[in-house]
Amino acid sequence: MVSGVELELRVAWQRHLGTSEVATEWLDTVLGAYRADGRHYHGVRHVAWVVRHVESIAADHPVDDLDGTVAAAFFHDAVYEPTRHDNEAESAAMAERAVREIGWTEHACRHVAEMVMATAGHDVDGVDRDTAVLLAADLAVLAAEPSRYADYATAVRREYAHVDDGGWRAGRSAVLRTLLARPRLFAAELELDEWERRARANLTSELASLAG
Repeated sequence: MVSGVELELRVAWQRHLGTSEVATEWLDTVLGAYRADGRHYHGVRHVAWVVRHVESIAADHPVDDLDGTVAAAFFHDAVYEPTRHDNEAESAAMAERAVREIGWTEHACRHVAEMVMATAGHDVDGVDRDTAVLLAADLAVLAAEPSRYADYATAVRREYAHVDDGGWRAGRSAVLRTLLARPRLFAAELELDEWERRARANLTSELASLAG
């Protein structure tokens, strides 16, 4: 039985990537990837959250290529293995191959891949509007209510169960400090000032808890 979240994703995929046989086969591949064991956070619900936020943010701040931005949202964590360091590159390669097989132009294929690659660093400085929207949608959880943010942090910790507590505290703290040191987490042009405030509060709180 198809879950409500997967049905939502199928509808979004068909709206933005089409209903052809090739498109449908790629959707099944993508959903299969997000269903993999060990994806306590980076699973089907996460990609649905990101797609949903891409569409909602773009409604207020229109992008040049909504279909491409949604495609990048679907593929941005298609390859996700905490022990490797090329997840974004592999996800970008998969995305580019998929949309090329679906029949998109070379320019569109490259742009989708570039947007996926941008999620490796989440640097909003100088990115185009499409990429800014994708990055904001991917990090929207940082601005969630504290209880939901806590669920996110717990789920990510489970994905790194192979790392001992000391290693986790050190590594996670470094990531949080890097994020907090940035001038902005969300591109200024998107006017997500309240998200910015809540995200920084959540990150600061988690950093304090790790230190404690």
